[in-house]
Amino acid sequence: MFIEPLTGHELRDIKDAADLYQSSSFKLQIDALLPNVRPKKSGRQQLDHFLFALHTHCISIPSIAPLNPLAAAKVLAKQGVAVPFAFPLPSRDAKWKVAFEPPREICVVGSWGNGITVKKESSSLFGVDLSVEMPEALFQEKDYLDGRFFHKKSYYLAVLAQSISTAFEVDTFYSSALGDPRLTTLVLRPRNGSTSHDFSKSHAEVHVIPVLSSSSPLSLSRLFPSHSNVRIPSSSSPPSFPTPIYNNAILLSTYAKEALTSTHELKNTLPAFHDAYTLLRVWANQRGYGDGKLCVRGFEGKGSFWAGLLRYLILGGELVSTKSGNAKSRKPLGKGLSSYQLFKAALDFLAKQKFGETPVFTKTTNGHRCPPEEYITHHPAVFVDATSTINFLSDVPLTSLDLLSHDAKETLEELSNPGTSSDTFANCFLKSRFKLSSRFDAVIRQVFSFFLVDLSQASRNQSTSALVEHGSYDAALLASISATLRRGLGNRTQAIAILQPVTSCRSISSAESPSTSTVHIGLIYDPTHAFRLVDHGPSAENQDSDVAKEFRHLWGSRAELRRFKDGRITESVVWEVTTSDERSHIPVSIVRHLLQLHFGISTKYASTLQTPFDSILRLPDDVRRLHRATGGYKAALTAFDGVVRNLKALDEQLPLALLNVTPISEYLRYTSTFAPLPIPASASTELPKPLRFLPTIPIILEFEKSSKWPDDLKAIQKIKLAFFEIIAQSLLTSNPGLKVSVAIGDSSNPFQGCAALEIFTAEGWSFSAFIWHDREATLLDRIINPSKMFVGPSDHKYNAREQREAKAAQELYTRRFIYAPRHHHAIANLCHKYSAYSGTVRLVKRWLAAHWLLQTHISEEAIEIICALPFVGGKQKSTESAATVPHSKERGFSLVLEFLTDWEWDKPLCLPLYEDDTLATAPEVWTSNGPDAVAIRRLRAFAKEASKALSNAETEPDGSTPTEKEIEEPDKKLDEYDQKNSPVKQQIFSTITDRLLLCVQKYESASEIWAEICQIHEGKTKLVQIDLCRRTFADTLKFFADPFGGDRIGAIWLPDLGVPHSFRALAGFSCEPLSKEDGAKDKNLVVLNRQAVLDDVGRLGAGLVQKIIVRERM
Repeated sequence: MFIEPLTGHELRDIKDAADLYQSSSFKLQIDALLPNVRPKKSGRQQLDHFLFALHTHCISIPSIAPLNPLAAAKVLAKQGVAVPFAFPLPSRDAKWKVAFEPPREICVVGSWGNGITVKKESSSLFGVDLSVEMPEALFQEKDYLDGRFFHKKSYYLAVLAQSISTAFEVDTFYSSALGDPRLTTLVLRPRNGSTSHDFSKSHAEVHVIPVLSSSSPLSLSRLFPSHSNVRIPSSSSPPSFPTPIYNNAILLSTYAKEALTSTHELKNTLPAFHDAYTLLRVWANQRGYGDGKLCVRGFEGKGSFWAGLLRYLILGGELVSTKSGNAKSRKPLGKGLSSYQLFKAALDFLAKQKFGETPVFTKTTNGHRCPPEEYITHHPAVFVDATSTINFLSDVPLTSLDLLSHDAKETLEELSNPGTSSDTFANCFLKSRFKLSSRFDAVIRQVFSFFLVDLSQASRNQSTSALVEHGSYDAALLASISATLRRGLGNRTQAIAILQPVTSCRSISSAESPSTSTVHIGLIYDPTHAFRLVDHGPSAENQDSDVAKEFRHLWGSRAELRRFKDGRITESVVWEVTTSDERSHIPVSIVRHLLQLHFGISTKYASTLQTPFDSILRLPDDVRRLHRATGGYKAALTAFDGVVRNLKALDEQLPLALLNVTPISEYLRYTSTFAPLPIPASASTELPKPLRFLPTIPIILEFEKSSKWPDDLKAIQKIKLAFFEIIAQSLLTSNPGLKVSVAIGDSSNPFQGCAALEIFTAEGWSFSAFIWHDREATLLDRIINPSKMFVGPSDHKYNAREQREAKAAQELYTRRFIYAPRHHHAIANLCHKYSAYSGTVRLVKRWLAAHWLLQTHISEEAIEIICALPFVGGKQKSTESAATVPHSKERGFSLVLEFLTDWEWDKPLCLPLYEDDTLATAPEVWTSNGPDAVAIRRLRAFAKEASKALSNAETEPDGSTPTEKEIEEPDKKLDEYDQKNSPVKQQIFSTITDRLLLCVQKYESASEIWAEICQIHEGKTKLVQIDLCRRTFADTLKFFADPFGGDRIGAIWLPDLGVPHSFRALAGFSCEPLSKEDGAKDKNLVVLNRQAVLDDVGRLGAGLVQKIIVRERM
């Protein structure tokens, strides 16, 4: 059989899949994505038919004689069409006039014209840009002055709107990108029920864009960035000021056809261009750099920028001087790259390019029309196209470009080092990044939506020159906010994002674009500088310099002269904090201060999710007031160090030298839900009974090796008791302030060490010490599997019960002495390496405890491993400065919720946590006792609801309203369930955290049966009670409880007990015969005797259980 050899193209595809894409599945996913984000051929015929009809109609619209602009607008107003005039508005005594003549040329431009259009969102329409060339006879040489060009353009567009709306059965709207009336276009959409011009099957809308003829009398040299083309002598602004953004807006009206031809040429000469452009646009749209749910400020309507970016990379750049004086140019990549290589090259450029320092000039064919120095001087960011006339970034703030660079770095990190636990393709191209809590370290939400009056006032306070430049009050305000925050935050942040909804379309009877009502400010911290306490300014010797004046103007009353320890006297701003939580709020405090100082926006409206999240990790104020001692992690570690010193000092009194004292407690690795709090003996009796419980901190004692240890497990336990007695006596003698005792548990397993040395310090800390002897593992293996471990036959035979006890003892030994120290060391390293990791773990634990899953179903160690995912992400050599690493506990919490929502728990989770820094599966010892399938399903449901609550808090106009309704009007059947009678119940929550907790009630109310065990007062007693219930009714009920308080334990019937079973001995549950009323045909069928089980639960909890409430399924 002859097999045809592979072609060169096929061999290259195979090599690219292995080397470039790093996996063949990634390449296949890209190949499957591309056709699904492009328009289908079906429906194009109806669209083409409409465009031909529209073309015929527009060129036949009768001319309108010249009129005064206000008089012409009045005529159209009578027909229900407004003219969207830009600022400065025309006056009645204007000496120039507006008119209308049929367009000279109409053509499809933009991405649709070149066949490279990309879908924005699943429900959005494709945009078909239709350029309508206005005759040059309508314009005069000086129409570039005082907005005259924009007024004539607006009138021309209004006439088209009036004519089209009456001639076609389509819906007509105005749309102004960025809220700028100078960029207004006419949007045509198919009307429901239309029969003659229905192009809805194309899933497209038509954008009519009036453009300027290349032969127009306007001189391009008058539109260079340094020129002043707006004169407002009566304003407070200087009589003459450069108008670079205004000038660029006029030049954009000449660019449509040029962009069409240049992109078409590039597409034909480079086959990979189309796919690379599609990938880049999909990536950008998912991150808000386009017309989506939220848009990064400045990128609305910037479709030509992405094609210009690829053109720059392919053709190269011009040699120009940077702001620092160094001449730079970029070499072209050439035309031999694949689409994926070109896409990654674009991301690499965006990640490394510092737009605020280095200008970008695309390679030109005929040289620069405008001196590059003018762009560099008058624009904060410069990216000039190949015609040397258009600056794509003229109105894009530097904060948005910083975010673009950060997002590119983040994507490159994922593509270069994909984690085994995440879907790299989905993260890059499919996953929407509009959930702000998981994208930004801090989100200042709804900054403007609460005070539209204040926003209007702040907008009106902008200077006339800013209004002329940006086109609207809102745009001028947001540009000023962006610049002020970037200057004030400095290197505290890697990126600042100002996001707002895309400007909505409006009726053609409305002249003005809707005002901005909702704005989000997102911060991505630089962990090195974000939380510093002092901002230094100029020295005292430069008090009269411009720099010092600018510093005092920026900070207002916060700026003051201070002398520092090194002798310096400088202008500075000091942020006073008392706790670590307050220190983590410093960047947000800066934002609030600057908004209040410079824009009059009250600080009470600039709210974040940080404050309520901080409160749920603290004990209630009334509880803290009862405690005299001050605790915390540092105090616990100090107490541990003191115990280690005391133990090390006993070497001469012990038969073996103490080698190591190893901590294995969450209190000593910064991951306990609440900070540890000591209880001195003198204060214990003064506290209420529920507050007297003091958890012990387990530690491991390792002695030097010796052959004198017995070779019998029971004897080893006796020797450990002897060691504990000697240590206790020695400690009491050498340290009178300590209280030491030997505690013996109630375990009936003779192979299992149930003794511990409890050490109670004078400060109120309690430690529980265990002795590790490595010989125990070998002896346990011999009992479990004698055939493999013994060299010769043994006279002693172990029965099945002893082997079961040995297995249980081995599991405890492995968990306590092998895995726990290793896990503690790894987690402690993560806490030191990543500043937000500790807070993330604590939040997740508190959330799980509120949903009654922590400890009872999911171990503390399993949660600590899961929470490491956003930080190490299945990647090796991850660092704190990586773009993918969260720098706030709120962002880390949100990322963990996202993971839990879609957690495929049957697949292993591989993370580089341990010393060798290689990917390894998390030890099964932490999940051997749970979670099971039932707990996982509940966990995923809770995570989904919690993620939804976070998203609603970000996007709703009043984030607290829905939660308050849920709190004030709970389900009547859950009234008793929602009671909070225990004084130790940690439910001091604000709106968002209440909502996260209440979803457990909604979910559980849909469960089949609920049994509630009430009136459990003591924290330790409650844990013992639920453990006893779990062991006794393991085959009947599944129990849930909050380990941090509350007076209730919940339970649900196991799902498989809801149907009749055949009777058998030792079935594991209490049963009764199936009654005839239930249609019993087989006398051997039995059902669960629920009442008997509940009676047993009540008897087991006699003296503790007050009542049992049973709820049937709703």
